[in-house]
Amino acid sequence: MPAAPAAGGRRPAAARSGPRPGEPERSRLTSRAAVLAVVLCAIALSLAYPVREYIAQRRQIDQLEARREAIAATLSRLQAEQQKLTSNAYVEQQARDRLHMCLPSQACYVIINPSPPAVHVPPAHPPGTPWYERLWDSVQNADKTSAAR
Repeated sequence: MPAAPAAGGRRPAAARSGPRPGEPERSRLTSRAAVLAVVLCAIALSLAYPVREYIAQRRQIDQLEARREAIAATLSRLQAEQQKLTSNAYVEQQARDRLHMCLPSQACYVIINPSPPAVHVPPAHPPGTPWYERLWDSVQNADKTSAAR
């Protein structure tokens, strides 16, 4: 026997769950959802350009701040150099070192063409010596130096 309808002439929820045989299936996209999607897209599109400009301006500000810091460091270095150059002792030292000048009370000598030291160290191993021979020779030399101590 079929189940009796509930109070008020309504069918139970289990019987209502599927579409009726003669009715077309109802779309899940309602007009409210479509309007909400359009509004959200409009908001996203209207915010995209200002956000992009904000990010570009922040990047430019960061670059300008880095450049300002580099200029400030250069300025401080140049100010220190200017302070050194205003010192009489530094100027005299530079004149002696670079221009070979000396005070009237001093006797200065300049050595022209000094002979370079003729130190020629022959290589310990002739070229083409295998690596294992060089390794064994270094072990033996290390043993000799430690025994000499």
